[in-house]
Amino acid sequence: MQIYQGVDIVEISKFKKVFQRNSQLISDIFSNREKEYCLPMKNQYSHFAGRFAAKEAYLKALGSGLLGWGMHHIFQEIEIVSEPSGKPTLSLSGWAAKIAKKRRISQFTVSISHSSNYAVATVIMAGNPKRKICVI
Repeated sequence: MQIYQGVDIVEISKFKKVFQRNSQLISDIFSNREKEYCLPMKNQYSHFAGRFAAKEAYLKALGSGLLGWGMHHIFQEIEIVSEPSGKPTLSLSGWAAKIAKKRRISQFTVSISHSSNYAVATVIMAGNPKRKICVI
């Protein structure tokens, strides 16, 4: 069993400024379900920032963050959805799902928290990668 873990923190005021300068980024990064969840919230940027941090944490858990992937719509493929209880969970598609399958990831857990200034998220995954046998 292999454990993968990633964490990310976002300063909400900087996040808000970036998105206010380019409103198209919300549609580039977040799915329709994510927007439906965050937009009605009183502090919508806190919720968007938390979901963004969770997406980054997923990529970090895979071992690279954004560096080197070169995938065009990777943030759309990593969707943070809420269960009826409010607990966040990952929903993967496209490349994000393929890499999880290749690494034989069998379980995910996501945790998101935010204050008035910061949003933080952690992703922990468990998988059974194929073992390589070294012969000497």
